[in-house]
Amino acid sequence: MTPPRAFFLTPEEPKIGSGGGGLRSASLLGYLRSKCDVQTATFSLRSHSKSPAARIWRNTKRLARGCPPLFDRFSGYERQLTEALHGRYAAGVVEHFWCASYASLLRSSCDRLVLDLHNIESQLARTHAEAARWPASWASKRFAESYERLERYWLPKYDVILVASEEDRRRLSHPDVRVFPNALPEIPQPRVPEANAILFSGNLEYHPNVEAVRWFRSKVWPSVREQAPAVEWRLLGRNPAAITAFTNGDPRIRVIGPVEDAIAHLAEAQVCIVPLLSGSGTRFKILEAWAAGRAVVSTTLGAEGLGASDGEHLLLADDAADFAAAVLRLLNNRTLRARLGDAGRALYMEQFTWPAAWRRLDESGGI
Repeated sequence: MTPPRAFFLTPEEPKIGSGGGGLRSASLLGYLRSKCDVQTATFSLRSHSKSPAARIWRNTKRLARGCPPLFDRFSGYERQLTEALHGRYAAGVVEHFWCASYASLLRSSCDRLVLDLHNIESQLARTHAEAARWPASWASKRFAESYERLERYWLPKYDVILVASEEDRRRLSHPDVRVFPNALPEIPQPRVPEANAILFSGNLEYHPNVEAVRWFRSKVWPSVREQAPAVEWRLLGRNPAAITAFTNGDPRIRVIGPVEDAIAHLAEAQVCIVPLLSGSGTRFKILEAWAAGRAVVSTTLGAEGLGASDGEHLLLADDAADFAAAVLRLLNNRTLRARLGDAGRALYMEQFTWPAAWRRLDESGGI
């Protein structure tokens, strides 16, 4: 029997090692390819300056127009998309809300439209507004309002909405919202010696990560540094220049930057930290730490959507003093570190591998 055809539109390359967005898209693409003949498409983007002055000018115009940055960045490519469509498709799958505005064009070629929300963008912008300093806080609040308006308009154009967690599902008003968890491939646990280090990982230019690094450096790290005089804080991920203002000048802070195998580096840490103050969806940095079998300290928001229990799978702390105390507790207790690392690894294997995520999507009705 000839498999049904599906059209997969993504603004970023779906692959392992390209960040959380690429990982989620790769997982969903793998699911689709097990059931459909899939055609993928993306955009050849217009070039623009990345200088601070150019970014400020672009975002000023976006604020005036009520069009958030990424939604604006991926708009206006109807001609490219039209040229990519060939014949009829049983399903059209769109990655990220940034590309939601292509629903009308895709509807003419697709029997069914599915929108995969990596984040609820209004929630992401709203939490960033609460965590950031002025004027970024003011701009994020305005963009959150714009995203809410755009979500009310575009989400009803899709037959099915995919989200990363039950918490995000409850935030949406749509007749068919299905949970497709963020997940990793089945990764063997590295067996490496622990280093006297704590580790933060992620795209270091992504604004929730920038705020997390700033908060940990100013509010938490001084206490940890003083009470654990030999520990090193390592930062792992792309775009390390974005956080140099918070990491320079301390020889016990080491910015590693991007690496090919993040899990192997995470496995060296005694503690993985997730001091996030803003965000949406669920955090791949926790899944990767669990895959490495490492203990995690996270804010409540950082661990949202994973079904993890404080004291069983990780430690939760939202106050700076409590966060420092949790990190120090783990640094001083090898048995607790091992117990939390093993429990996190077991939860990852049970619920957050690609096969587990695919089964959950099938159970909710598939695509």
